[in-house]
Amino acid sequence: MMTFCGSGIKVPRKPVEKVIRCLLAACAFVAVLTTVGIVLSVVFEALHFFHKVPLSDFVLGLKWSPQTAIRVDQVGSSGAFGAVPVFAGTLMIAMIAMLVSVPLGLMSAIFLSEYATRRFRAVVKPLLEILAGIPTVVYGFFAALTVAPMLRGLGRFLGLDIASESALVAGLVMGVMIIPFISSIADDVINAVPQSLREGSYGLGATHSETIRKVVLPAALPGIVSGILLAVSRAVGETMIVVMAAGLSANLTANPLEAVTTVTVQIVTLLVGDQEFDSAKTLAAFALGLLLFIVTLILNIVALQIVKKYREQYD
Repeated sequence: MMTFCGSGIKVPRKPVEKVIRCLLAACAFVAVLTTVGIVLSVVFEALHFFHKVPLSDFVLGLKWSPQTAIRVDQVGSSGAFGAVPVFAGTLMIAMIAMLVSVPLGLMSAIFLSEYATRRFRAVVKPLLEILAGIPTVVYGFFAALTVAPMLRGLGRFLGLDIASESALVAGLVMGVMIIPFISSIADDVINAVPQSLREGSYGLGATHSETIRKVVLPAALPGIVSGILLAVSRAVGETMIVVMAAGLSANLTANPLEAVTTVTVQIVTLLVGDQEFDSAKTLAAFALGLLLFIVTLILNIVALQIVKKYREQYD
C-alpha cells in the first residue's frame, strides 16, 4: 500500500511503519538502558561502601553519625553508619503525610466526581491542582514560618513540648502538598468507572452513598492504589520541606514532636562539602540510595499484588 506525504510524493506505508516501529523500540531501549545504568552505578558505589563498613552495621545500626575526618590525624576519623534512625524518620514523616493526604485527597475526589455540579467542579478542581505547582521550597517556608510556630503555641497551651523542628510539622505540610496527586488520580479513576455499574446498583435499590462505597470505590480501587503509591514515592523523595521543617538530626524516636531526618536529606548532606569521594562518608549516600530503592521496589511489588487481586475481582 502507498501513502502520500505533504509534497505529494508516494511513500510505501510498510517501510514508514517499520521506521516508526524501530524508532519507538530505540526509545524504549534507551529508557531501559538508562534505568539499568542508574541502578548499576548506585550498586557499584554501594559495594565500595560495604567494603569499608559491614552490611550488618549499616542495616541494623541504631546510630547515624557519618562525621568522618578529611585527614587521619583529625578528631572524628571514624563515624557511625547505622541507617535505622534515618529510615525510621523517613517512614514517620511519610506516614504522617499519608494520614493527611489520603483521606483529604480521596474525599475531595469523591465529592468532585459524584456530588459536585459541573460549574463547581470546573472552578474547584483547577484551584486544588494549583497546590501541585507550588515549589517545595515555598512549602518549606510555610512550614518553618507559619505551621511550626502555630504548633508550638498549641503545644504550650496543651502542655506539650514540641520542638522547633519536628516530624509532625514536616508531615502535615507534606501531606497538604501531596493532596492534589491523590485527588487528581482518584478523580480520573472514579470517572472512568462505567455508568452501567452505577445504574445497576440504583436498580437494585441502593442509595447514592451505598453505590459509591460498595460499587464505585471497589471498581476504582486499582487506580486509587496506584495514586497512593505515587504519593508515597513523592513523600519519600521530598527534601526541602524536611530540611526546613524537620531538621538534620538522625534521632531514633517514635515521637513525632521531635526532630528527625530522612534518607534524601542525608544523601544531599553527605554529597555536599570537601569530603573525598572514596571516603565512607560520601559512599554512604549511595548505600542509602540503594537501600531506599530496594524498599520502594518491595512496596511496589506488594501494591501490584493488591491491584491484581481486586482487578481480577471487578473486571
